[in-house]
Amino acid sequence: MEHTAPIVEDIFGISWLDVNLANLLMIAVASAIVFILSVIASRNLKMKPTGLQNFMEWIVEFVRGIISDTMDWKTGKIFLPLGLTLITYILVSNLLGVATVGVVGHDLWWKSPTADATLTLTLSGMIILLTHFYGIKVQGMKNYLKGYISPAPIMLPFKIIEEFTNTLTLGLRLFGNIYAGEVLLGLLVSLAGSNPFGFIGAAIPMLAWQGFSLFIGGIQAFVFTMLTMVYLSHKVSSDH
Repeated sequence: MEHTAPIVEDIFGISWLDVNLANLLMIAVASAIVFILSVIASRNLKMKPTGLQNFMEWIVEFVRGIISDTMDWKTGKIFLPLGLTLITYILVSNLLGVATVGVVGHDLWWKSPTADATLTLTLSGMIILLTHFYGIKVQGMKNYLKGYISPAPIMLPFKIIEEFTNTLTLGLRLFGNIYAGEVLLGLLVSLAGSNPFGFIGAAIPMLAWQGFSLFIGGIQAFVFTMLTMVYLSHKVSSDH
């Protein structure tokens, strides 16, 4: 069944300004879940962590490993909060639409927010802008701009194009993997609801695909975070 999005058009009378209410809802839900988990994990800190604290500390060490593998830790340690936020937020966002979807009328309200290209491209665009900010902050404007014409001025147009391709690939890779998974889950749900035999035939593939989607969601959160750190290392390291 084809679902539509709950879109409010012409916000403030601006013809091109439309808002997808489902995206706003799911962004808020994902943010709230990450915030609540972080608060719970840090409420009663123990020297020998267990449960959620142990899991969150493992994530912190995992992100620290990503940063150490892409740049010098002395330079990259300031990006630990960014990496931790990205990997947890994207992971939660990727998994929200795996277990269930929420449809009101014909409008799809509950889904993975990262299954929308608008959100993933906005996120990737913010990351690329952040890499420029830290590149200028760490190297200084003069040295940073020199990197665009190094080793020769002819490299300038190619490096400008690279910035746009990095934005597109970073955002569309995340969107494509999550969206494709939700489309297939939707088809399996439709098959399961068509008749009793359809339910029997779709039950096992649905469970298998949900398990695979959990794996893909984790991998994509890791890839997005890792590439963010790679892009940052290219901007803040003088040897790139």
